[in-house]
Amino acid sequence: MSIQAVSKHLAVLQNAGLISRTKRAQARPAHLEAEVFDLMNGWIERYRRRAEQRYQRLDAVLAEMNAEENPTTDEGAAS
Repeated sequence: MSIQAVSKHLAVLQNAGLISRTKRAQARPAHLEAEVFDLMNGWIERYRRRAEQRYQRLDAVLAEMNAEENPTTDEGAAS
């Protein structure tokens, strides 16, 4: 990866507020903004839990539909 490509990636991260950059002579150190990642992680986790609940409800509905379409009875086992 070229230095120019790295610089562009860092600029995107900086514009998003994920890192901060300072100037020291010719060096431009980058600092990871951990608080922003903590906020993002909380937001993502909240939506992950909601999605998980929806998938569990969908699984239950599909299982119920499958049970209705394929009923198992004792008569079928005896024949």
